Amino acid sequence: MIVVMNIDSTAKQIEAVNKQLDKLGFKTHIIRGVNRIVIGAVGDRQAVDSSLEQMPGVERVVPIMKPFKLVSRELQEENSIIDVRGISIGGDSIVIISGPCAVESREQLLAAARFVKKAGAHILRGGAYKPRTSPYSFQGLEEKGLQLLKEVSLETGLPTITEVIDEYSLERALNYVDILQIGARNMQNFRLLKKAGQTGKPILLKRGMSATIEEWLMAAEYIMCEGNDKIILCERGIRTFETYTRNTLDLSAVPLVKRLSHLPVIVDPSHATGDRQLVLPMSQAAIAAGADGLILEMHPEPGKALCDGAQSLDPGELVRLMEQLHKMMPAVGRYMAQ
Repeated sequence: MIVVMNIDSTAKQIEAVNKQLDKLGFKTHIIRGVNRIVIGAVGDRQAVDSSLEQMPGVERVVPIMKPFKLVSRELQEENSIIDVRGISIGGDSIVIISGPCAVESREQLLAAARFVKKAGAHILRGGAYKPRTSPYSFQGLEEKGLQLLKEVSLETGLPTITEVIDEYSLERALNYVDILQIGARNMQNFRLLKKAGQTGKPILLKRGMSATIEEWLMAAEYIMCEGNDKIILCERGIRTFETYTRNTLDLSAVPLVKRLSHLPVIVDPSHATGDRQLVLPMSQAAIAAGADGLILEMHPEPGKALCDGAQSLDPGELVRLMEQLHKMMPAVGRYMAQ
């Protein structure tokens, strides 16, 4: 439920209501919007009687009917904006995350980072732990890969993101990267979601390949229930009967989720299509649909990539993609983050 406070309610009144909700067994989340202050409360609605509405500073108590509470637009009307080392994800700006699927060497990662920065992208991606369909495929450099991400970040100034696949990799990654990614295969790994929520780090949560939108938002709810509201949702395509693309990019999910939730939404056209020739048009379509950013695979030499070379852009293709996005920004009322 939502406890809507009077806009002129005092800090003492807000704290009193928050303490009362805590006493009744609710997990609370205070949101200070432009036009109102609300307290999101998750727990047993039957534990509340009319006395809560009579407390000083309370305007009204509103139930949230959807199963997801804290991530819902009902709780927070304004878009959440996630700050990552001065880069704002959400709002009117567009953020581009790019880099190789996997960290392969210092030379490869540094070259990729320099190309990413030169092209005007904002955040460097690189996989250190690689959950692969085949046990014989390259599994990543693990902690050595994390160390390289940290080194290259310090050298180039780019924030970094990497995927964590279990509690062990999550603990290791905390000391090295700026954003933790939870991939499609782990979207409903609820222990991992809880642990991620306890870190306080920004979390990029990818939609599971067979997940409904409600299941995706409920996964985000697990993270936020642990007190972490720095969540970025990522649509990366869902599994359908189609075989000409790696997955089917569900662009309708972007405006729909932004209607249901206040969290920022980005799109991964690389994993969605599995085809570098489709990445540019799907990137343009994602921005037109309202996405707050993109996560793109780029490799200095895609033909030599140890994984996902077929969907990875080369440096020149990344530059052309960025140029095309800049051209279309005014038409959709957005601008590239600085």
